[in-house]
Amino acid sequence: MSSETLPAAGRYAPSPSGDLHFGNLRTALLAWLFARWSGRKFYLRVEDVDTQRSSLESAARQQEDLQAIGLDWDGEVLRQQDRSAAYEAALVRLPHYECYCSRKDIQEAARAPHAIPGQYPGTCRDLSDKEREAKRAELAAAGRVPALRLRADRDEYTVHDYHRGVYTDEVDDFILRRGGNANQHQDFAYNLAVVVDDAYQGVDQVVRGDDLLTSAPRQAYLAHLLGKAAAEYVHVPLVLNSDGRRLSKRDGAVTLRQLLETASVQQVVGQLAASLGLAGARSAEEILEGFDPARMGWDPVFWEPAGN
Repeated sequence: MSSETLPAAGRYAPSPSGDLHFGNLRTALLAWLFARWSGRKFYLRVEDVDTQRSSLESAARQQEDLQAIGLDWDGEVLRQQDRSAAYEAALVRLPHYECYCSRKDIQEAARAPHAIPGQYPGTCRDLSDKEREAKRAELAAAGRVPALRLRADRDEYTVHDYHRGVYTDEVDDFILRRGGNANQHQDFAYNLAVVVDDAYQGVDQVVRGDDLLTSAPRQAYLAHLLGKAAAEYVHVPLVLNSDGRRLSKRDGAVTLRQLLETASVQQVVGQLAASLGLAGARSAEEILEGFDPARMGWDPVFWEPAGN
């Protein structure tokens, strides 16, 4: 079935590198709410393209936690580690080139007078065949293979975000497949995998934390190159700690499993509901009944343990 005939859908796609904390749960709940409120399908995807940091155990625990707070999803859970053939097929359709730079090389190039902070400086973009052959041999002698980078034909791209409206940001020659040890599997990059998977599942609404807003133009541009329509983006506020930084597991007992040592599921769901301006709701279904994106607050939420 082609993506054009798939029903509209939203998704939540966590990386299985640890238990979900309160901020993760809030984003998952919002992704579910936006999808169910708008009549979309809702999919769960395991973003385990980073094989070094992902585990099946973590993925299973995350799914248990999402079910515990009342979220459901349609169809089977999609795993990125099962999708390499699809990423490879997309890769060959995209203009790209080998990159031989180490992280140190890129850091040093970024300090050049005319370098653009955060952008790849294009060091390997226009090498001659002879130069590429020499660089490739040098890496091979060290037991390594080059990364593959997109050959972008523009330096910015525009997307639409539900809250912010039109948003434009930089696009550069970002990585499509990582390099590294020649004896190890070379992971496809997140930007490629997520675009291919969203198109495959018919995802036309991407709800996620607003720390990923700057990734949207790159991903929408990649979708354009692959002949796919860009999704509508909904970048939602993060949950912050008392220092104003993004909540993390370093901030104490913040995962669902830790919270349930001193609180009930209903209390945790109630706290999630309160963070959305729906105090009094004690289940995901009750939150959905009162949910209206037009009345949703867009300010960051500060973490405060229940009972404080």
